[in-house]
Amino acid sequence: MPTITTLHDAVAEHVHDGDTVALEGFTHLIPVAAGHEIIRQRRRDLRLVRMTPDIVYDQMIGAGAATSLVFSWGGNPGVGSLHRFREAIEKGYPHPLSIEEHSHGGMAVRYSAGASGLPFGVLRGYTGTDLPRYTDSISTVQCPFTGESLAAVSALNPDVGIIHAQQADRDGNIGLWGIQGVQKEAVLASRRSIVTVEEVVDTFDSRVRVVLPSWVISAIAVVPRGAHPSYAHGYYERDNVYYREWDEISRDHDRFNEWLEQHVYDTEDFAQHLAMTPHVAGV
Repeated sequence: MPTITTLHDAVAEHVHDGDTVALEGFTHLIPVAAGHEIIRQRRRDLRLVRMTPDIVYDQMIGAGAATSLVFSWGGNPGVGSLHRFREAIEKGYPHPLSIEEHSHGGMAVRYSAGASGLPFGVLRGYTGTDLPRYTDSISTVQCPFTGESLAAVSALNPDVGIIHAQQADRDGNIGLWGIQGVQKEAVLASRRSIVTVEEVVDTFDSRVRVVLPSWVISAIAVVPRGAHPSYAHGYYERDNVYYREWDEISRDHDRFNEWLEQHVYDTEDFAQHLAMTPHVAGV
């Protein structure tokens, strides 16, 4: 049974310098609070993995937590670029960042292979792209039944998989619903896992559609609004104002560093950060 603990203690125990770390969530249930705690504990030399890195990875990269990124798309959704990510690539600030780029399908297959205990996954993809020329984790394999040449991608097995979910029950099982990404596969593929949740319940909500059993979870932390500014279906809506404001904050690294000190390093937890964000309803 996983430990129900504080987010501080979960990160302190399970996220180490040099780890490969995946924070997954798609459109909603993005584990932003966990990203902030990793920054707050000043983890370094991380290999960050995510299908769609958005502002939480922009923050982690800008804070100097990452030296490499494995991904298939990156941006501030609905707004534009990730400016801290761009400055790391273009100017090496705060230090150089290497990238490993895949398609969405390729990343999903890599997670699935890792979750299945396989060394690689197979898909029809990458045809007509330059990605195989520049990415060592993409190759080809011949189907033993048809002779067809298929794309092969190496399995992803992060040291730590981190997700946000709506609920945990008192036995340590995780329940979530709404739009699904690769949260399930990321947890199953990872050597250790942390799940932040909105609440612990005696019985899951009837809307729960995915249940991760307790035996695949390393630690659970209760962090209300832990996905903000993304949304948690059934709990709160997306904070579009925050995404627009982030575009301005992140454009200049001095302004970003001021934000970082005020909202992460000078706060004890994510709740204090939310309390400093005036347009967050109900905080």
